[in-house]
Amino acid sequence: MLKKLYIISGEASGDLHGSNLLEELLAQAPGLKIRFWGGDRMKELAGEPAKHIRDLAFMGFWEVIANLRTIASNLRFCKTDILKFKPDALILIDYPGFNLRIAEWAKKNGIKVYYYVSPQVWAWKENRVKKIKACVDEMFVILPFEKEFYKKHSFAVQYLGHPLLDEVDKFKTKALSREVFIAENKLFDQQIIAILPGSRKQEVSVKLPIMLEACKDFPDYQFIIAGAPSLEKEFYLEICENFENTNIVFGQTYNLLNQSVAALVTSGTATLETALLEVPQVVCYKANPVSYQIAKRLINIKYISLVNLIMDEEVVRELIQNECNATDIFKELKEILPNGNKRKRISLKYKELINRLGGGGASRDVAKAILSSL
Repeated sequence: MLKKLYIISGEASGDLHGSNLLEELLAQAPGLKIRFWGGDRMKELAGEPAKHIRDLAFMGFWEVIANLRTIASNLRFCKTDILKFKPDALILIDYPGFNLRIAEWAKKNGIKVYYYVSPQVWAWKENRVKKIKACVDEMFVILPFEKEFYKKHSFAVQYLGHPLLDEVDKFKTKALSREVFIAENKLFDQQIIAILPGSRKQEVSVKLPIMLEACKDFPDYQFIIAGAPSLEKEFYLEICENFENTNIVFGQTYNLLNQSVAALVTSGTATLETALLEVPQVVCYKANPVSYQIAKRLINIKYISLVNLIMDEEVVRELIQNECNATDIFKELKEILPNGNKRKRISLKYKELINRLGGGGASRDVAKAILSSL
């Protein structure tokens, strides 16, 4: 009998991990029927999503409050859509504010729940572990320290490696040469510094101008922005019009990083991707002031970048809120460029990080575990 799975991811990183998992699920069980919430990467594998991530990702406390009506509408639609599809199980990927509500509802309705990519309960709202234990049948985590965290709460989870290891290895087999990358994107023949300002319009509009301002005093480099597929080129051009040696590429973040000598990166999955491609980086984060003040009082972590969290030390410099200014970014960027004082240490620490994450095959092994359980 054919199985049916309903997958929910609500952000760009969820679409990335969801697409890799989905590819493995379909390879191991070709007759599987899938309905999903996701982005363009999942769409390539399984057709039109029930909901696209561009309509789902609200970042920050204030932004969530401002969109409560939309979120409530999405929850109602999701429950109705699941009942109509009648899946054998749900696979929930991160996106905790939404997915934990769906998990609770699914449990009451007798639907099996797999959770892939744990909510960051080790950072804040640790009491959500009770809800996870009550309504999640199986949790697959992607950060090595999360297994020990859940063990303290008497909840057995599986750590099968980090899926980005496979994503980066896969990329390296088809990476563009420098000559081809520069020619295809009509870039200058200068060394490249990558700018990854995020994927949401609100965060890009705040951080990108500051990042570009910091770059004005590096005339020997060109600054290439990784454009988010959900944002229009015109949006970036308006921000960049007063800055020289600047360009934008879309859908080529790994090729961009692979050809860069350094990067300015907003927090999130991108910090780990940059590290796995062994590019020295400065992490830049600036939120809505209200959201930041609330988060500061609630979140209990030493670092915001995945690189530093996994290593439990400051491998890369994090410039947060008021420190995220052109002057401080300039100083830190100078330190990680060729001949900079911090460059060699970062390179050595990246190698330690890759070893700590273990071997590859995470998406394959998670897919296998889910299908075996079904």
